[in-house]
Amino acid sequence: MATNEMLALILAGGQGTRLGKLTKEVAKPAVPFGGRYRIIDFALSNCVNSGIRNVGVITQYQPLALNAHIGNGAPWGLDGINSGATILQPYSSSEGSKWFEGTSHAIYQNIDYIDAQNPEYVLILSGDHIYKMDYEAMLEEHKRLNADLTVSVMEVPMKDAPRFGIMNTDENGRIIEFDEKPAQPKSNLASMGIYIFNWKRLRELLVNGYAKGNKMEDFGSDVIPSYIDAGDNVFVYRFSGYWKDVGTIDSLHEATMEFLERDNALNIYDRSWRIYSRNDISTPHYVTAKAHVENSMIGDGCYIDGNVHHSIISQNVHIQEESTIENSFVMSGVYIGAHVTIRNAIVGEHAHIGDNVEIIGSPEDIKVVGHHEVLGEKVGQSHE
Repeated sequence: MATNEMLALILAGGQGTRLGKLTKEVAKPAVPFGGRYRIIDFALSNCVNSGIRNVGVITQYQPLALNAHIGNGAPWGLDGINSGATILQPYSSSEGSKWFEGTSHAIYQNIDYIDAQNPEYVLILSGDHIYKMDYEAMLEEHKRLNADLTVSVMEVPMKDAPRFGIMNTDENGRIIEFDEKPAQPKSNLASMGIYIFNWKRLRELLVNGYAKGNKMEDFGSDVIPSYIDAGDNVFVYRFSGYWKDVGTIDSLHEATMEFLERDNALNIYDRSWRIYSRNDISTPHYVTAKAHVENSMIGDGCYIDGNVHHSIISQNVHIQEESTIENSFVMSGVYIGAHVTIRNAIVGEHAHIGDNVEIIGSPEDIKVVGHHEVLGEKVGQSHE
């Protein structure tokens, strides 16, 4: 059997409860971002741009939207010869286990799939972060150090370190201790949830651990400490680019507003590192003579007859006369009636906002309208 050098596995089963209404119907990686993307698009695009052609996407919670979005991987060029995007969902086994009990348990349940791909290295990713990263450069560092496991980290302010899994290292970058959300952190090297493992060693550790009844559910609390205790070569890979965990309403809104900045470090306009996505074919957007739009992104298929300031308006959104949208993220398929005010808010997909409704938040209190939620009287005609 031929060996694929590195297989990517994206953990995309997160419920994302801190996003409230926005993850009631979809998993967090499927939440829209930036007007035409979903959060998982960044991990998938990073894989393709890094030369990784085989990707397994491990789902669990509310997978339908995510499955439909990924499909056969065509938008990312993962539908060709010797490439593919495979959806991996929980299933009943002879052991009676059905659901993934943690990050490493999800990998353990998919050993047969990984073995069939026969990789030398396995790249483990989270599907719910916004960032650009060259995984090939991380792999080269992994090889150079003769590592068994490499953990991508980034420096965070010491005051924020207690919120993260912290890697304590020696002067050579070897991890000597892992602290999960320490009250008194010894360093500020926060794990990004991005790992490169030598597959044979990881497989051995998981299989033997479960055979002995050892707790092997999570990479952070179980697997990494096991590697350290066994004396394996475990190193950090320092990342210094833009990276955002959009796991809360505040962080999602903040990342969306940063996305509007032309000098944003994410640099979505870099054609050498494109972010790909599945998008509907829509008509060009239409802005009436009465409308006023400034410092905003407007998606295809939109009809704008109101005022839009410093906001992202996704595809097929309809904004009627005398309505004002400011500092907000409006997801696709939303209808907004006349004389509506929306400020410091996130509006979920296919929501319907009737005439004369006010949705007014503040930078400290972002208001949220759920997917398909109806506010006010459901009237008005779509301009699709």
